[in-house]
Parts: sequence; structure tokens; C-alpha cells
Amino acid sequence: MDDGKLEALGQTIARGLAGAVTGFAVTNHELTVSAKAERIVDVVKFLRDNPDCRFISFIDVTAVDDPARDPRFEVVYHFLSPHKNTRVRIKVPASESTLVPSITGLFPGADWFEREAFDFYGISFTGHPDLRRILTDYGFDGHPLRKDFPQTGYVEVRYDDEKKRVVYEPVRLNQEFRKFDFLSPWEGADYPLPGDEKAKG
Repeated sequence: MDDGKLEALGQTIARGLAGAVTGFAVTNHELTVSAKAERIVDVVKFLRDNPDCRFISFIDVTAVDDPARDPRFEVVYHFLSPHKNTRVRIKVPASESTLVPSITGLFPGADWFEREAFDFYGISFTGHPDLRRILTDYGFDGHPLRKDFPQTGYVEVRYDDEKKRVVYEPVRLNQEFRKFDFLSPWEGADYPLPGDEKAKG
């Protein structure tokens, strides 16, 4: 779909969802609609059911974290309209305390995507049938895709032969892996390596 038609579609969506949509933009031949988090169900229902839209194919839900922004998160939805052969992206702002309505009542396939956004970013979806962690442990501390999550995590997991079970311990950074067989990693070894004789002469 060319940019002119995407612009017209964006205007149709903005008119049909006055009060729910805060704006739209066409960038790189893609339509992005900004909406209010509390009205996301209305927006998705309109996009699915309106004959000018017919975005009947749900693609995914994810999130973006920018701690410098207020609110720091954006929940991002993607849909496809086979009828119009085009996609739409919906962005809604959310803070750590924002309760975003679940769209699983309209698109049951959003279930695990919303669970993943909850698990990795800590975004809560109200009305979700089973909102719990999906990829990390139930006792996992924090949300690993937040920008302020430490790269090492908070705990490490290992199997303990004596206890015959998996144990969780505070992270230890083992430095023995940093020992080199060189005087300096930039100077090289102080003994001949196989193949060095080819460089002589």
C-alpha cells in the first residue's frame, strides 16, 4: 500500500477512534498509530471489525523500554489486514504501574505474547486469563529486558551433586577464566607456537 493510502487509512482510524487514538504517522511505508493504553481494546476491536480496516490477523505484542522517557515503556502491537495487504503498528505508553487491558478476548493468540511482555518487562495486563511468567523461573527476580537489569542477573543457577538438586546462589564472577598463557594478551606467548617457524626467514 502506498503512503497516500496509508495516510488516508490513518485518518480513518483517527476519526473512528477519537479520544482513543492520540496520533498516527507513516514512516518507511508503514503506518504507526499511537493510542491510550486504557482504550487498547476499543482500538483493536475497531481495527478488526471496521470494513475499512479489517486487520483480522494478529501478529504480536511486545514492549520497548526507554528509562529516559516518561512513561518509560511502550507496548507495541502488530496486525495484518490480508484484505488490504498491509500492516499496522499500535503503540501505547505505559509506566511500571500502568495496567494495560488484555486483548486476549479479541485475539486469543495474544495470550503468550502478553505473558512474555509481563515476564521480560513487568507490564501487567488486566483481564488476562493466566498472567504469570512464561520464560523465566517463577521465583525469578526482576525483568531481564528492562534497561536497568544487570547483565549478570541477580542469581546464578547450578546443579549441586551433594544436594541432588538445582540451587540458586548470588552471582560470582569467576576470574580464573581471565588467566592467559601469555605475558600480555597483546604481546603473545613467550614460547614458540606451532607454525611460528614459517614466519622466520
